[in-house]
Amino acid sequence: MISLDDIRKDMFSLHEKEKDIKSVDVRADTLDEALADAAVQFDTRVTNLEYEVIEKGFEGFMGIAKRPWFIKVYQNPDTIKKALDKTVSSIFGDDADDEGSQIVSKNGAYYIHRFDFQLVLKVTLPVGEGSPVNVSDILSDLNRPDTKSFDEAKVRELAVSGTNDEYVPIGEFNHVPSADAIFVVDISKDEMFATATINPPTMGGADVTAEQIKTALNKQGVVAGISDEKINALIDLPVYNEPVVVAEAVLPVDGHDAYIAYNFETDRSKIRAKEAANGQVDFKELNLIQNVVEGQPLAQKILAEQGKAGKTLYGRYLEASNGRDINLPLGKNVKVDTDGRTILAAMNGQVLLVNDKICVEPIMEVDGVNIKTGNITFLGTVIVKGSVEDGFDVKASGNIEVNGTVGKCTLESDGDIIVSSGVIGRDEGKIVCGGSLWAKFIQNTTVQVEENVIVNDSIMNSDVSAQKRIILQGKRAQITGGHLFATECVVAKNIGSDGGGTETVIEVGYDPKAKHRLEELQDMQNNNVKILDEIELNISTLENMKKIRKTLPKEKEANLEKLVEQKNSIIEENYEYNEEIGKIQARLRELKNIGKVYASGTVYSGVKIFVRDEKDEVRADTKNVTFYYENGFVRRGKYEQPDMDDIKGPEGYS
Repeated sequence: MISLDDIRKDMFSLHEKEKDIKSVDVRADTLDEALADAAVQFDTRVTNLEYEVIEKGFEGFMGIAKRPWFIKVYQNPDTIKKALDKTVSSIFGDDADDEGSQIVSKNGAYYIHRFDFQLVLKVTLPVGEGSPVNVSDILSDLNRPDTKSFDEAKVRELAVSGTNDEYVPIGEFNHVPSADAIFVVDISKDEMFATATINPPTMGGADVTAEQIKTALNKQGVVAGISDEKINALIDLPVYNEPVVVAEAVLPVDGHDAYIAYNFETDRSKIRAKEAANGQVDFKELNLIQNVVEGQPLAQKILAEQGKAGKTLYGRYLEASNGRDINLPLGKNVKVDTDGRTILAAMNGQVLLVNDKICVEPIMEVDGVNIKTGNITFLGTVIVKGSVEDGFDVKASGNIEVNGTVGKCTLESDGDIIVSSGVIGRDEGKIVCGGSLWAKFIQNTTVQVEENVIVNDSIMNSDVSAQKRIILQGKRAQITGGHLFATECVVAKNIGSDGGGTETVIEVGYDPKAKHRLEELQDMQNNNVKILDEIELNISTLENMKKIRKTLPKEKEANLEKLVEQKNSIIEENYEYNEEIGKIQARLRELKNIGKVYASGTVYSGVKIFVRDEKDEVRADTKNVTFYYENGFVRRGKYEQPDMDDIKGPEGYS
């Protein structure tokens, strides 16, 4: 049965164990980095730490919206004593092992003194691989002419068990008071330290005790800075005829100034190119842009600390300076959190330190995209004054504006994309746009936009899809080769090429994304049907074999079960495909805007026009024509000027 005394003992033990526990708050990009930082601060290993998560970190997507971990770290109470042992051992000069272990080796030690008329003994136990004290050495030192008597059995016991850092009486000696050690305590003129100078005792004389030194200090008016550690060390190993410091003034500690802890790299020279898994550096990924999202913490002011006043030995006040406060370095597009000291991004963009102020820039301007800049990923608008060279990509959450040309690259934008010159994709270029695309011309490029494609000159040998319209409105306004999709209409002057050449296909009147998904689903469904036929044939073969033999070998039985599971899985998958196909087909049938193709010039022979899945293959050159859907057929009518009043230029352009 557990008694109240048992509970008290357990509570006292727990209190003693945890009273020295300290904690630190750490911020870092990853949990491992945060724990490693705390381990350095505690001077211990990560395995000796415990922690609680205050704010969970987030790696972000492609480095965007990255949020650091914020944790409170405690040292495991079981390791604190070991850490203290390490600190003590370092005073004696013992080296820790190369892994920073808390356990160090130290030999045991003993100290024999004569206080008043008593013989006293202090024994410290060995640590780690250290050697214990030798009882023979203790007995030899006790056998002095002035020794009266001692308890040998007790000496042997204490040599093994230690004395818990205390002096224990073990016998008596013939005390001669006139032979006692004499000491004097001196106080420095500035009251900053006190020393004790001891004259050694002669045979039969008593040693100086710690209490005697403390009493002498108190009598001289010392009320602060008395060091038990220094006094005990002097008593254990006396230094004779030399002044030894036994008390020191409590020095003032100035408070540290307030400072800003940045959550981003302020020294751009430290930003490094991304390293691939094989260790090679990818110089296209230079990581020069530090993207942030609205509300993301950018920095925090660490408050100034008040100074801690000191005292002279006589208790006189020693003033300490308080840390100086600083203003928050607030620049453009940032705000202060409710705590009054955390700086947050007020919008998406690039975080910069400009004239020592934190700014978030929603627009990024570069002279060109090339080996100097690497690929660009930016939470905002990117303006390229020059060209985007082959092999480099630009991704932006805002608009992308390119004053030069775009080569064999990938451009991805949640907003509009404006290319003042042309796009020359060389069959590998790709443009994905959440708004509309404006360009002078497009060649050999795959284009996917959510709104309109507006081109001044020509589209050649490209796959272009638009959720609204594809419009060519310049003097040439030529579509030559390639496959164009638009939900509402395609407008051009000339379509195809004189004499045929490359195939030109125009499709309107449906949702290009839905149509592409429909074709993808139908391909997957057809593939599943082929696999299902083969599986059913194998199942039939094994089942017939089982009927004839009554049983199947274990391997074939397991194979049969696996085939049945695979068949059921494919049937279920095809059922899901059928449901999605039905929904897409219904949406395409209900599409109100049936689509038209307008050609104010010539549509050359060989061009294929699809309006709502109905096909019209042009077999002879046709001029000034509009293709439209009527009663299940593609009809041709006179060219009519399409209404494009709602087509506006990109924002910020006239």
